[in-house]
Amino acid sequence: MRSFSLILLAFLTFPVQAQPIGERTRPAATMIPTLGLAPGDDDLRDAIAAADRYPLGSIENPVRVGGPDGERVYLSRLRCPDRTAPRIGARGSGGTGGFGSVVNTYALDCRTSRSEVAFDIYHQEHVEDRAPPGLVILPR
Repeated sequence: MRSFSLILLAFLTFPVQAQPIGERTRPAATMIPTLGLAPGDDDLRDAIAAADRYPLGSIENPVRVGGPDGERVYLSRLRCPDRTAPRIGARGSGGTGGFGSVVNTYALDCRTSRSEVAFDIYHQEHVEDRAPPGLVILPR
């Protein structure tokens, strides 16, 4: 019991400097950059430029969306060349995409053609308004 009292006394007398609520101890971008998990704006611009050399919706240039909801909204806007909605197959895994994260793929079946579209769901701030080759996208 005496040791508990000493520990409690030491804890209560130890000076604690409170940090204002919401203030970060250091910028988020500096927390994990060595692992390549927190790219800066320049890194993302470079990755987008590199991906744009490939067709939109390919593994190398997946459609950037914000989560599974972003996938569903984007898929609901896609149309076949004749403006009908494509039949959407089950979601699959496409491995690592052009932005370094795991991508999801969907098979799309139009009456006259079939295609596969890859999605990178880790882009919360981006809303894609372009369609993959051979498809049309409705405006938001």
